[in-house]
This record gives sequence, structure tokens and C-alpha cells, in this order.
Amino acid sequence: MVQTERPKWGQWQSIEKQISRDIASGVLAPRSQLPTELEIMRRFGVGRHTVRRAIAELAAAGKVRVEQGRGTFVEEQSVIRYAIARRTRFSRNLKEQGRVPSGQPIDEMEIAVPPVVAAALRILEGSKVYMILRRSFADDVPITVGRSYYPVERFPDMPARRRIGASITEIYREFGIPDYMRQATTILTRLPIAEEARLLAQSPEQPVLVTQKVDVDMQGRPIAYSEVVWAGERMQFVIDNDEAPGSRATAIPAERKTND
Repeated sequence: MVQTERPKWGQWQSIEKQISRDIASGVLAPRSQLPTELEIMRRFGVGRHTVRRAIAELAAAGKVRVEQGRGTFVEEQSVIRYAIARRTRFSRNLKEQGRVPSGQPIDEMEIAVPPVVAAALRILEGSKVYMILRRSFADDVPITVGRSYYPVERFPDMPARRRIGASITEIYREFGIPDYMRQATTILTRLPIAEEARLLAQSPEQPVLVTQKVDVDMQGRPIAYSEVVWAGERMQFVIDNDEAPGSRATAIPAERKTND
């Protein structure tokens, strides 16, 4: 009696997850061909049916395309399309594309406001802001490193609330801000500094996208300023012009410079 190999639970998921990471990180570029079934079998030490199950799941998610007689290819849409609009939300952007968003706080502290941040938040220089340095992921692949600044005068209890696990959205609600909008976004490109490249798991020679944004409450008062560094080769920004008048995004031409 001939026994048919059945994919073991956990094996095909592991393969699917690793190939998803390779696609998201740029190891497998859009339109590139995946290794053959035999090569994947050897890499992971599994059978043919396990590999085929993993590839089927990737194809169902729209990450790869199987062409009979030619092979399996990475879909162009594997680059994350990130919509920038008045109500831009990181998690929603990723979930709508079948990605799993997550985040990692790196540092949080109260500091004197930098001049650029003071101007954006419309507060006096020398005022205090609460700074959060955070790294964000899509399918466990790092895609952003960002600093966000919140005026301490507006949110005096933010450090204590953060220590007990409160999210920024929850803190906003506690201070009477049930909703907020993005007032402005500036986009530029440059080369990453060494620490940014390390945190994004990319080469220092690969450009990054940088967004500088101001969020405001529904009365138009600034509540946060952020500067976020994005892994450029993994992202594509889409400006959503279908929302109500008032949203605006400014694109700045590429600025390439050497960073130590």
C-alpha cells in the first residue's frame, strides 16, 4: 500500500511565514522567481506536499503567482501600498492587505521640545514633550522606525498611563479626543543612518522614505508630531484625495546624502 505524504501541521505554516518574510524584506523581489520545489524541500527538510501547501497559501494571499510549466513568481503587489489620508491608521492599512501589524517600543521619555517640533505643535520652545521611539513591523518584518512627540501640557499623565499599558488612542479618549485627523504630511527620501539601517534590517545603501506629520484634534489643535523612517524598497505611498477638503500631502524631491 502506497502511503501519501501529508503536510504536517506547523511545517507548511513555517515555510509560508519565512517566504512571506523574504518577500516583505526584499530578499525575494517583486517579479522574481521562487526557488524550485526541490530546492525549498532541501532548505526546510520537508516533503513535496508540504511545500505545495505553503505555496498554495502564498498564492491564495496574493503574494505569489504560480505559472504552469514556468515556476512561481513574486507578485508586484507584495510591496506594501500605504494610503495616506486624513484618517491614516497604521494597523488598518496593513490589515486591509492581509498583513499582520505589530510594534516594539524602543524608548520613551520626557524631553525639552526640539525647535522643529515646537513649531509643528505650536507650543513655546523650552516646553516639555513626551517622546516615543518605536519600531513597527508587517508580518514580523521591520518597516518603520519613528519618533512621536506629544505636548506634556496637553497630556500631563501620559508617562504614567503608558506605563500601565494604555495606547495612544486610549489616552486621547481619556483627554476628550474621540477622533483625530492628519493635518499635514511631508515626504522625503534620504540614505539611512547606521542605526536606522540596523533597526530596519536593510543595507545602509538602500534609501529610506521619511514622513513628517502633524495630527490634530477635531478643533484643529495639534496633538502630535511624528517623524517616521520607512524601509523604502518595501513601501509605496498612495495619497488618498477622495476625503473631505483639507487633507494635503507634500512630496519633496529625493535628497540623497551620505550619513555617518
